[in-house]
Amino acid sequence: MTTALILIDVQRGFDDSAFWGRRNNPEAEANIRALATTWQQAGLPIVVVRHDSAQPGSPLAPGTPGNELKPELDGVTPALLVRKSVHSAFHGDVDLHKWLHDNGIQDVVTTGIQTNRCVETTSRVAGDLGYRLRLALDATFTFDETAPDGSVITAAEFTRATAANLHGNFGEVTTTAAVLATVPAARALPGPR
Repeated sequence: MTTALILIDVQRGFDDSAFWGRRNNPEAEANIRALATTWQQAGLPIVVVRHDSAQPGSPLAPGTPGNELKPELDGVTPALLVRKSVHSAFHGDVDLHKWLHDNGIQDVVTTGIQTNRCVETTSRVAGDLGYRLRLALDATFTFDETAPDGSVITAAEFTRATAANLHGNFGEVTTTAAVLATVPAARALPGPR
């Protein structure tokens, strides 16, 4: 079965800690790179999703350096580029569902930034549309946020909640290593860090 790798919002603007705050999972980019490299070397389809923020002052705004993809995706040639300004990659400038369907793809692996926002939302929609979903959780990261009551919810707590929300309900939450082990070409490549 052909499986598409959906790389969600792997953009330089997420390096702006003054804007976003404290993040988790410093190994996310290395794991994203391992997945992208493996997919490309295996000749499997890669979908790159880019968030073109309409929010004033966003580091992800079109035309800003933060809108550009992170260097971990240098040399990656996507089969499809989706631009969006909302949380789900299925609601971008390209009909992702139609593209996957037209290419006979029923299995997807999601990864990227932010775990509890665009990655979780895209994963939920994929599951609802009937795709066999695997989320490589250790190839994602997110940020601490302040709740309406003033308490801080940590990035680790968001990640744990995303895993519980998705696993068994929308698909499988797994690791980069487990996903790589299912790709024949992965056995000849270095694994994730």
